[in-house]
Amino acid sequence: MSALDWIVLVTTLVSIIAYGLYRSRGSNTVDRYLLAGKSMPWYAMALSIMATQASAITFISTTGQSYVDGMRFVQFYFGLPLAMVIICATVVPVFHHARVYTAYEYLEKRFDSKTRVLASIVFLCQRGLSAGLTIYAPALVLSVILGWPEHITTAMMGATVVTYTVLGGIKAVTWSDVQQMAIIFAGLVISLVTVILLLPASVSFGDAVYLAGAAGRLNAVTTNFDWNDRFNIWSGLIGGTFLFLSYFGCDQSQVQRYLTGKSIAQSRLSLLFNAVAKIPMQFFILFIGAMVFVFYLFVQPPVLFQQIELKRIAGLSEFQAMPDQYQRAFEHRKQAALELVEAHRAGNTPGEIRQKAEYRAAQKELDAVRSNAAKLVESSGGEKGFSDTNYIFLSFVTRYLPSGIVGLVIAVIFAATMSASSGEINSLATVTVIDLYQRHFKRNASDRHYLWASRWFTLFWGVYAVVFAGWAKRLGSLIVAVNKVGSLFYGSLLGCFVMAFLFPKVRGTAVFCGMLAGEAAIFATAWFTDVSWLWYNVIGCAVVVAVALGITYAAAGTPEALPQH
Repeated sequence: MSALDWIVLVTTLVSIIAYGLYRSRGSNTVDRYLLAGKSMPWYAMALSIMATQASAITFISTTGQSYVDGMRFVQFYFGLPLAMVIICATVVPVFHHARVYTAYEYLEKRFDSKTRVLASIVFLCQRGLSAGLTIYAPALVLSVILGWPEHITTAMMGATVVTYTVLGGIKAVTWSDVQQMAIIFAGLVISLVTVILLLPASVSFGDAVYLAGAAGRLNAVTTNFDWNDRFNIWSGLIGGTFLFLSYFGCDQSQVQRYLTGKSIAQSRLSLLFNAVAKIPMQFFILFIGAMVFVFYLFVQPPVLFQQIELKRIAGLSEFQAMPDQYQRAFEHRKQAALELVEAHRAGNTPGEIRQKAEYRAAQKELDAVRSNAAKLVESSGGEKGFSDTNYIFLSFVTRYLPSGIVGLVIAVIFAATMSASSGEINSLATVTVIDLYQRHFKRNASDRHYLWASRWFTLFWGVYAVVFAGWAKRLGSLIVAVNKVGSLFYGSLLGCFVMAFLFPKVRGTAVFCGMLAGEAAIFATAWFTDVSWLWYNVIGCAVVVAVALGITYAAAGTPEALPQH
């Protein structure tokens, strides 16, 4: 990066942190530190909720996902608007009226303490792992830019996020998110405009869109039903709805956002804003990845975008023929793309069909060489399941964007990570203090004691996330990994809250057993089948409901006869 890039990056990050800490003044009680004294307006909550989702993984991995697999991933969000409407109508008023700090605190009021503890532990497991993935993404950025080992950059990023979160509390997190989302939107627009301007003068924007579509990179909707297909309209509408019901209705990292609202109406507005804005935003990010793909039709990309592994295998005999094969495949694809554009412009339908087949065949040649190189990485001692998806957008940014813009895009990635990581770590500390420490270990202590406990547990979860981040690179595409990790736990949480809201006569023991059965079903599905992870949420929820109802009626014939505990 140039000196200008570093100036832009440092200035942006310092201003965000300073602004957040400035707005967090007065966070000197547990209520203000964890819930901002319920003083947040709807727009601040809305942007904070969006910022918590829009981590660095979104920009690093989603663009790469679109580059290699097209825009099918957008279907993952099709269930979001429906989920938001349901949550606004049911969950938001219940939590506000219950006057709780956490979603799981409500479960003890509805069921019993053991159900609350189990739900809290399930949340801590999944969100703790996800926090590690969130921190790993920007550490990956620093590693690429500075050439430092990933474990060093991971520790640096973790230390920055933890320090900021410990000092600021939820109020600093929320107001910083507002500023961060403004920077994120600006960075996205500038990234897309820049990649379009970098295309050859002979290739118009319309040509670029056509070439992306011809290569299957604009396949936003897939209607075929397939249990094993991760991204189609059915898994998005059904599995996605269940996932987002779990995420926004049961995950403390999101629930805590709208619990800070001034009123029920303000909290609802924040969620409905995300229902409207999230899909267009995700579509926009995926479209950037598709345009990066088109850019690399005319500028030869590396065989592997992960430069460290590429250098490591470069001296192997099995690799020697690959660069020439790759260059021939690239030239073949480039020529086929240009001829396809000419045929399309001329309205030559037979020629267009012929050239499209040639273009796709050339793409397969290129993909085959990349696949062989990836297999060589694995067979020569590299990580199993090697993927360079997470490096694609970074490689483009650092090599081809102009000075100053690189610094802004990197600042966007860091800003997204600070918002997502700080929110996750803050929610982990909240659940640990309120649902476990205060409830079972240290009752009736002073407010100051719990405030300091919140800060110490924030530090603990930050360290935990940094440690887990060391394994993140083994999980392939980060955007898939972070949602797959969540799906291993969300279904049972959703089932628990479904029982709480819809089945008033069912008691805690039945739900507790149902959650254990739900988790067992999810992990069995993950280990022994090829069913896509989006369906884990449906399976887990269904098992919890079925088992809880079965125990209820088998034990006593009627729900009223079951004991409360």
